[in-house]
Amino acid sequence: MMTTSLCSCFYSLIYIDLYKTSFLFSASEEFLELTKSALQAALEALAPESLFGLATFSHKLGLYDVQGPIPVVKNVFIPQDAEGTLPIELEDVMPLLQFLAPVDTCKDRITSALETLRPTTSWERTPPGTGQELNGVLMGGRGFGMAMEALCNYLGSEYGNTFALARVFAFLSGPPDHGPGQLDTRRYGEQYASKGEDADRALLPEQTPFYKDLAAVAVQAGVCVDIFAVTNEYTDLASLKFLSIESGGSLFLYSNTDDSTLPQDMYRMLSRPYAFNCVLRLRTSTEFKPGHSYGHFFPDPQYENVQHIICCDSYATYAYDFEFANNVGFSRHSSEQPMVQIAFQYTVVVPPEELPGSELLSSSRGKHSIKRRLRIRTLQYGTARNLNELYDGVDPEVVLSLLVHKVILASLEEGVREGRMLLHDWLVILTSQYNEAFNLIQYKNGSSSITGQLDVTFSQCPQLQPLPRLVFALLRNPLLRFHEEGVHPDYRIYVQCLFSALEPSSLHRAIYPVLTSYSTPDKQAYPRHSLSRAALITSGSPIFFLDAYTTLIVFYSSTADPSLPFPPPHDCLLRSTINKLKQERCITPKLIFIRGGQDDASVFENYLIEEQDVNGTGLTSVMGFVSFLEDITQSVLEYMK
Repeated sequence: MMTTSLCSCFYSLIYIDLYKTSFLFSASEEFLELTKSALQAALEALAPESLFGLATFSHKLGLYDVQGPIPVVKNVFIPQDAEGTLPIELEDVMPLLQFLAPVDTCKDRITSALETLRPTTSWERTPPGTGQELNGVLMGGRGFGMAMEALCNYLGSEYGNTFALARVFAFLSGPPDHGPGQLDTRRYGEQYASKGEDADRALLPEQTPFYKDLAAVAVQAGVCVDIFAVTNEYTDLASLKFLSIESGGSLFLYSNTDDSTLPQDMYRMLSRPYAFNCVLRLRTSTEFKPGHSYGHFFPDPQYENVQHIICCDSYATYAYDFEFANNVGFSRHSSEQPMVQIAFQYTVVVPPEELPGSELLSSSRGKHSIKRRLRIRTLQYGTARNLNELYDGVDPEVVLSLLVHKVILASLEEGVREGRMLLHDWLVILTSQYNEAFNLIQYKNGSSSITGQLDVTFSQCPQLQPLPRLVFALLRNPLLRFHEEGVHPDYRIYVQCLFSALEPSSLHRAIYPVLTSYSTPDKQAYPRHSLSRAALITSGSPIFFLDAYTTLIVFYSSTADPSLPFPPPHDCLLRSTINKLKQERCITPKLIFIRGGQDDASVFENYLIEEQDVNGTGLTSVMGFVSFLEDITQSVLEYMK
C-alpha cells in the first residue's frame, strides 16, 4: 500500500501478493483476510483528503479503478524471463489519477474492491502446451520485482507535480519467484546442509543487486516502500531489505497469520505524523570529526556527512561515532570546548487547524498544506580531565546501541562468527584498560603484573557495570546466535533492520528485557530483576512482568495464590503499565499471559538467559553469566601477555 502527500492531501497505494500454488504455503485465504484487515485499519487512519490506490501482483500486475460504481481491475502479464519487461506502460493501462481514489468519497468503494480479492491459483496462469508448465503446474508466480519497478516508474512521472511523497506498502506471502527480481531460495537449503561453509556468512549478503538498484529508482521517484512479509518460509529478506530501508521505509516479518499484529502496526504507522524529503547534516569543531554513521538513510553522493532520509517519524534514530582529526586530541589549554552542530531540513503536511491565522486565511479552507522546515541544534561538550570523569560520563545504553550497529556491520561483511569475536574482544580490551586505570594491572619493563584480583564487573564505576551483562545478552540474541541453533536467516535480517532503527532505551529492552515483579496486579514488588530462575525463586513474588520490547509476558508463578485474578483485570496497575508501554511502541508488542504449572512456560523461560551458556548450548552445569565472566577474566590475562 502506498501513502503519498499531494499538494494538499495524502496518497496511498496497496500492493498485495495474490499468488497461490499447491507447492508453496503462500497467499492463502488467511493471508488475504489478514491483509484486508490491515487495509481496513489503514483506511481508518488515513486523512479524508488522502488518495488511495490498490494494485495486486502474481504472474500479472493488476490495477484497480475504484472510482466507479463497480470496481474494475485491468491486468498486465509479467514476463517470466528475469530480463523481461512489461509489454505496455502502466499509464496506458490506467491513467494515474483514475487509479488513485479520494478516501473521503470512495471509502465504501475501496472496501468493496478489497472484498473482491481472491488468491490466484497456479492453474490460472498459463494455458497448457506453452512449454512453461511442469506436470500441469507452472512454477513461479510472484512477479514482485517487475511489478515494483513498473510502479515506481508509474508514480515517478508525477513526482513533484501530483504528489510530494508516495508510500508503498507491499504485502508478501513468500519470495519473488517470477520475472525480473526473482530470488533463488535454494541457497537456504544448500547452505543449511553444507559442510564446512559458514552458513551465517553465506545467507546474510544479498544474492542480487536488483532490489538495491530498485531502491535508488524509488528514491528518484519519491517513493518510500514498506515491506510486510507474512510467511514462515525462506524469502531472502537479505536481498529484499534494501528496497525498504534505503527508500526510507521499514521491514516487518510475521511468521504466521494467527497472532499477527499487522493491522495494528498498519494503523500506528499511518496515524502518527511523519516528515519526508529530509536532509541531515552533522558538523563538528576542528579537533574531531564523524567516523561512521548508522541508520536507515543514504549518503549524499557529493557532500561528506550529509544524509538523505526519504521518510521518517519521531521513532527514527540515527547514530554516529567520532574520531580525532589528529594525534593531539582535545587540547587541555584551549578555552574552546568541542561542539557538534546538527541541521535537519524536512517537509511535513500540516493540517488546517495547526496553521497560523494568517496562513489559514490565505490557504484553501479545510485543506492540508505542505511546509518545508529547518531545525538547527548546536551542542557544546566538556572534556574529561581524567579516566574517572571519562568513565563517569559513559551512557551504557548509547554504548550498547553503537556496539549493535558495529556487530551488524561486521556480521554482514565477515559473518556472525566475526561479529561475536569483535564484541568479545571489545569487552576484553575495555576490561583490561579499566583494570590498568585503577592500578589493578601494572606494566613495567614491557611486562605486566596483577596487583590485586581482576575486576571484571567494574565495581568501582557504576556507569560501566551494566556492560558485561549487556554484552552477554547480545551474544545470546538471535542477532548473533549461530545458524545451527535454529535462527532463521530471514528473522536475523528482520532483527538487524529493527535494532538498527531503535533508540537506545528501546534497544536495551530488546537486548536485555526488563523483568518486574508484582505482589498483586495492583502493587509492584520490585522494579527490576536479573534474568535468572534464581531471581524468580528468591523474590518470592507471585507475578512477573517481562518487557522484551516486541513481546510482553505476564507470568504467574506456580506457587501464586489461586485467588489472584488471572489474567490481570483491566483496571489494575499492571494492565495500566502494559497499555502505556503498548502506546509508546513504534510496533505493536505481542502480549502473552502464562500461568505457571498449567501453561507452557518455555517462551518466558527462554528469556531467563543468565543461566544459559553464551554459546547457545542451553543450560550448563555452571551458571551461564558467571561462566562468561570467568571466560572474560581468562581472556584479559591472555591479552596482557
